[in-house]
Amino acid sequence: MIRSSGGPWWRRVSLRKRLFLSHLAAALISVAVMLVVAPLLVPADFKPEGDQRTGLVPSHEIERAFNEVLTIALLLGLAVAVAAAAVLSRLLLRSLDRIRAATRHMAAGHYGEQVPLPGEPELRRLVSDVNRLSAELADVERRRARLVSEVAHEMRTPLTTLRGQLDGLVDGVFPPTNELFASLTDDIARLQRLTGDLSSLSRVEEGAFRLERTEMDLGAMALRAAERLRPQFADQGVELQVRAPVPVRAEADEERLAQVVTNLLGNALAATEPGGRVEITVAREDAGAVITVIDTGVGIAEEDVERIFHRFERVEHADRPAPAAGSGIGLTIARGIVHAHGGEITARSPGPGKGATFRVRLPGLPR
Repeated sequence: MIRSSGGPWWRRVSLRKRLFLSHLAAALISVAVMLVVAPLLVPADFKPEGDQRTGLVPSHEIERAFNEVLTIALLLGLAVAVAAAAVLSRLLLRSLDRIRAATRHMAAGHYGEQVPLPGEPELRRLVSDVNRLSAELADVERRRARLVSEVAHEMRTPLTTLRGQLDGLVDGVFPPTNELFASLTDDIARLQRLTGDLSSLSRVEEGAFRLERTEMDLGAMALRAAERLRPQFADQGVELQVRAPVPVRAEADEERLAQVVTNLLGNALAATEPGGRVEITVAREDAGAVITVIDTGVGIAEEDVERIFHRFERVEHADRPAPAAGSGIGLTIARGIVHAHGGEITARSPGPGKGATFRVRLPGLPR
């Protein structure tokens, strides 16, 4: 937990006011010292001799005495002002020094450091941004390390299986049956699917893929994607409903959006028990188009609603582990595709066991 440094009331004054007051204080201190010191420098028995005929003091003597007193007083006042300015500037720069130290630590790869919040409002906002950046970099580093680990894990299982089966074929332990070759084909397909997903993820995160935009009907696209998956829904005893009563036009990449819809429907199927229901609707909303996928499945905890869009983040439940067939990056790719279309994808759920709703909003075309 980050704590504010608190401190006296003057530390809560804005930085702009503190800088102005520090310069004003230095100037006033210089003048005050000069006014106080100047009379003290004049000797008590100082009596300038006047002209014997006129009784007037020569102007050059007054000027010389005044210049001496003024010079000494000004030098002393300047010295005190410089000392006061140094103290004030040190107080002002203390928080900046902490920020510099924190950024140097981040540049060296230490992302977990958090800087205490100073009292100055401007510096407080700056430190808050630095702390947020540090936390985000720490999260990126954690996910990068997990990416490497997950990719290695995902590839290790099919490669180990392939190696064992091929060694068995070479040694004559396994007969060359159609079932064995089918198993080899499945493992190779899994590796191909993983590498394809990783390639798509890389292009999405780098913004390196191009959209082939055409005018299309989102409802017809969703219906075709649902019909392709309907046999899988029937095999698992899950009801699939499609609601697209009117054409909803959009200028988009139909193949990419079909990939998004297929991913959402596949996730909904994996999360829904036999006897449950999945519904996909396509409708216009204001000037945009909305695709909604609703399921009656295992639901999502509140703390996982945003996390599920991170790569390799699988939501697991105590009584229903995440399916092993997925790569864990489908929603990350889907979000990248939707963002590339200028839209947004969100998820919400009342809680575990209460189903989930995924909502894709895209720019639409006039009727």
